[in-house]
Amino acid sequence: MDERLKVYESKMEKSCGALRSDLAAIRAGRANPHILDKITVDYYGSPCPLQQVANVSVPEARMIQIQPWEKSLIKPIEKAIMTSDIGINPNNDGSVIRLVFPELTEERRKELAKDVKKKGEATKVAVRNIRRDGNDAIKKMNKNNEITEDELAEFEEQMQKMTDKYVAEIEKDVEAKTKEIMTV
Repeated sequence: MDERLKVYESKMEKSCGALRSDLAAIRAGRANPHILDKITVDYYGSPCPLQQVANVSVPEARMIQIQPWEKSLIKPIEKAIMTSDIGINPNNDGSVIRLVFPELTEERRKELAKDVKKKGEATKVAVRNIRRDGNDAIKKMNKNNEITEDELAEFEEQMQKMTDKYVAEIEKDVEAKTKEIMTV
């Protein structure tokens, strides 16, 4: 692959990576420690990711257990979880915090599946916009006689193959997450 196309490929890869992290944060009825990835805890005056101040484990399919390194962090962790948008109230027994995930209703599953599909479509649009930007740049180079017509055709073909590859990846990720959500 030409060096000039690598820039666009890395942008497409970043778009897919952003989608994957978004999808990981969507809870699908099972306890997934990734929903805590964006939660920060006030640790001696500075915000720290939850995973850096506590041990996060999944003892059961629908429960996450958080054991802080220091007992004094129980309240700040509990507060951080309550102010986050995960929608689960923490249970605190003085030494560990437990998050129990309720079973998702059929309606909620369908809502989440629709949301996943929407995120997938937005990512596909982003990938296609990157392709358009790449094609515009290549056409400009051709206009300025920096590349030949044959090179232009080759670049456009490679750009399309790259786009198809990432769109297929997006569809696969969306399908996998939708299946995970709809599995009771």
